[in-house]
Amino acid sequence: MTSTLPSTDRGVSLGLPRAHAGTAGLSEIDVDHSTRLASIRSGELGSVHSWELVTAVDGPGTRMTVFLAGCPLRCLYCHNPDTMEMRRGTDVSADEILGRLARYRTVLTATGGGLTVSGGEPLMQPAFTARLLRGAKAMDLHTALDTSGFLGRHCTDAMLDNLDLVLLDVKSGLPDTYRRATGRDLEPTLDFGRRLNDRGIEIWVRFVLVPGLTDAPENVAAAADQIVAFGGAARVEVLPFHQMGRDKWAELGMEYQLEETAAPSLELVEDVRETFRSRGLTAF
Repeated sequence: MTSTLPSTDRGVSLGLPRAHAGTAGLSEIDVDHSTRLASIRSGELGSVHSWELVTAVDGPGTRMTVFLAGCPLRCLYCHNPDTMEMRRGTDVSADEILGRLARYRTVLTATGGGLTVSGGEPLMQPAFTARLLRGAKAMDLHTALDTSGFLGRHCTDAMLDNLDLVLLDVKSGLPDTYRRATGRDLEPTLDFGRRLNDRGIEIWVRFVLVPGLTDAPENVAAAADQIVAFGGAARVEVLPFHQMGRDKWAELGMEYQLEETAAPSLELVEDVRETFRSRGLTAF
């Protein structure tokens, strides 16, 4: 999940606050282990953290955003660490998600919105993600994938055929900084960005600005250069770090290393946006 905004700040709610699977009408499925694994491999079943209906974020128009559980990255600033492991999600069928999507089809279509599959990291569950995107496209809805790109190799050409937009989280421009922030390598994200541009799929880049971690001028400049090098993006969103997820780390018994990190100043945020703009990128 790339946005650092809590659910209450993620856009305009339609009177439906973030709904956690199992408490908001999504039915947990109880099946034996072998059947469950087969259903996950086929994409019939997925581990879902939550879902919500919002506007102004996660793509154009009003959107149903489905948050899947599981992520291979360990971002120091993650505001929803409870999405890192698939076991913390709820087993939900793709048909149930798509049935719920169909209920809102009229309002989603009217606003030019649609479905966004987010996480966690949705490409940890590629078959389930593919089934959701394919089902949304069958309803003539706009589709978006919110991803770090680290598992871009899991995104098949068939899945790309059903994608209108990718919200790509470029967490750092320097490989060493990327590894410090996430525990993983940067290059897979850049490879995925190049592949998306080759296919002509729209990209919105997200860059989380964390003082003392990703804010070094050389890191920001490198991120801007990397984006230009893989073909550019329709927009770059600079997301200021905040401390709103700190308590979740404590609740999960996980070490939170950014306890003393302050939110970036408005001046720093604007300076970083200007760095992206200086490369010809549209930054917000």
